[in-house]
Amino acid sequence: MYRSRVSTLLAILSSLLGLYMAGIVYAATPETITENGFISGTMTIDFGTRTNLDKTGSLAEGSPAKDAVDVYEFDLNVAKTTEYAGKIIRKPRLVSRILGKEQQRAELIYDVNLAVRNPKNLEQKKVVGKWVGSVLIDDKGVYDFSSEAPGSNPLRMAIDTVGTAQGFVSPFGGKIFGKGGEKKGLLAEKITEYSRFVNGKSVKVQVKKSDPLQFSNLVLAEGPAKIYPKTIVNGNLDYDYDTGNWYTNGISFKYTLDGVEVEDIVTGSIKWVEDPNRKTNGKGQYEFNLRFNETKNKPVTDESAAFSNTSAEDEEAFFAVDTSVPAMTGTIAFVDKMSPSPKAGEPIVTRSEVTYNLNANKLTKQQAVNLFKLWMVIVGPTNDE
Repeated sequence: MYRSRVSTLLAILSSLLGLYMAGIVYAATPETITENGFISGTMTIDFGTRTNLDKTGSLAEGSPAKDAVDVYEFDLNVAKTTEYAGKIIRKPRLVSRILGKEQQRAELIYDVNLAVRNPKNLEQKKVVGKWVGSVLIDDKGVYDFSSEAPGSNPLRMAIDTVGTAQGFVSPFGGKIFGKGGEKKGLLAEKITEYSRFVNGKSVKVQVKKSDPLQFSNLVLAEGPAKIYPKTIVNGNLDYDYDTGNWYTNGISFKYTLDGVEVEDIVTGSIKWVEDPNRKTNGKGQYEFNLRFNETKNKPVTDESAAFSNTSAEDEEAFFAVDTSVPAMTGTIAFVDKMSPSPKAGEPIVTRSEVTYNLNANKLTKQQAVNLFKLWMVIVGPTNDE
């Protein structure tokens, strides 16, 4: 009888422990969402550095004037419950005409209002703080988010105490080794290969002239709410000079959510597609095809995979959208104002009207917000012509 009672008690405790552990797992596994327009809104870009050129003769030939800046102004909704409205100012690096001495350091300056919507009632909205500060960029194109240079104003999210949500300040950090000038010589001929899974097969594309944006322990600040934790980013997003496409074989996002360490690996491509009449109508768009944890989530294939027509050499297959794995798809569309170049040659873009319409496929809010923050700290290179 005693042993029977002990066995029964142990069974009850085991059952309760199982339920408790299941609760922990559930709490640590955020909801995944499939929804069009998960990142949406508009941006205008005025390229003052292309229209306001130096007339003093003291700066290198063709330089922007000292007061010339590019202004990115936007109102964007991410994950339906966070909003980012404001502007980013991009100051160019300027050097003297004769000695090439630096006269002005390149810098990104942020002034962005942060708002949240009530998940239970999206009509309710509150401004909760600011995304402010600046990022200095050196002569080699290195973005320093933790700069302690005199007069610097480190980039951060400054969140107010609103309701029962306690305010906090969370800094960005780390470095980005930026996209430089177009490569020449042997470096330009270096071939980089990118791969992904399509219909159970590895599909590859080769790029002859790529230039990486390298993320080195880049810290994406926490916020605008506590459910979006501080995230460490490493990896590359590579630019293809021949096509205008961006590729990655893996960008790592590491963060802690509900006490559980999470790592998302993002692979795939962002394809640049121009309208046939772009020179007159200024239209073009980025087509996103970024997959989250592709290797871990790739579907198990059956015998039919052996009969698939997908070729490992089929470049178009590389850009195929696969909704069987978590992904960010959709477009960022541009309508650019094309103006005559100050020098003979192709027209230049002096203003852009940009529309974001990015779709979530089985993504969490944290994944979408992290990708958005990363895109906004590389706003310069990803919007250059």
